[in-house]
Amino acid sequence: QVQLVESGGGLVQPGGSLRLSCAASRSIFNFKAMGWYRQAPGKERELVARTTNGGTTAYADSVKGRFTFSRDNALNTVSLQMNSLKPEDTAVYYCNGEWGVVGRAYWGQGTQVTVSS
Repeated sequence: QVQLVESGGGLVQPGGSLRLSCAASRSIFNFKAMGWYRQAPGKERELVARTTNGGTTAYADSVKGRFTFSRDNALNTVSLQMNSLKPEDTAVYYCNGEWGVVGRAYWGQGTQVTVSS
């Protein structure tokens, strides 16, 4: 069993920054891909950023230039640095990992990000 635990959400003013982290219970080398998704009230869950083991990172158009995905292999952690936050970034953010060759999906419990003045 694999566990993903997010941290770092909270309330921030527009234009502010937050850093989300996701700690995996197993080596992140075993994930063929890892990513961050978000779900706002009344909306479907959407991809924010996703990186493969090969190192390619894709971002949603709405966050390009503002969000940065990173990984720390030694700590089995991935992070999402979010800058220039906007009210429309308000959502529950989920860490996702695609495990092994078949890419079985694992999800964290989610962390709330609220951007409001």
